[in-house]
Amino acid sequence: MIFVKIHKGPTEVVAISDKELIGKVFSEGKYELRISEFFYKGKEVNEDEAKEIMMNANNLNIVGERSVNIAIRLGLVNEKNVLNIGGVKHAQSITY
Repeated sequence: MIFVKIHKGPTEVVAISDKELIGKVFSEGKYELRISEFFYKGKEVNEDEAKEIMMNANNLNIVGERSVNIAIRLGLVNEKNVLNIGGVKHAQSITY
């Protein structure tokens, strides 16, 4: 399963994470990736629901193997631009 949390504000940000990563911290060199409950833990969805949300979002922040791979398959993220921090995939996508 996947968590999706929509942050409303001047710019809407959709945070998406593989469920099992919530609350964990990963690091590699000088980089640290905190998958905080505040930012990522929202509604629990299946992959089809996550796809629908991603396709309708303008600003995505995505962590986790499953979640990032969905964004890659949808053409929202180029695999060459995916970060890998402590073995965890992280990507962002902004469209206008």
